[in-house]
Amino acid sequence: MSDSESWLERKCVERGLRLTEQRRVIARVLSDADDHPDAEELYARASRVDPKISLATVYRTVRLFSEAGIIETHDFRDGRARYESADNEHHDHLIDVQSGEVIEFVDDEIEALQHRIAEKLGYELVDHRLELYGRKKA
Repeated sequence: MSDSESWLERKCVERGLRLTEQRRVIARVLSDADDHPDAEELYARASRVDPKISLATVYRTVRLFSEAGIIETHDFRDGRARYESADNEHHDHLIDVQSGEVIEFVDDEIEALQHRIAEKLGYELVDHRLELYGRKKA
């Protein structure tokens, strides 16, 4: 982890959230994540930085960050809420139902199709979330 302020820390300050040292650690862990960790994994990573962090603190912090729109919460049908910072460009997810791996992707054809469908039904598309579930072919 770097000593410089993370994207999540800056967003917390911008939104007027009080950043305790433990929230700061959790924000940095989330900013550094290149996957979609659940609360237990965030706790494991954050407690390596600050052993005094509790799982309850992690849960309270991700709820606070989610309500502030700083992180996104995903339910990939595995019974665990997963988190990622909301600083990323729009992307969709492909979830491997056997391994649990989450693959981020962007496809211009899918994006255009979603807009065409909304338009055809008389809507302007303002947001969407696409999750595909599959397994590797043998």
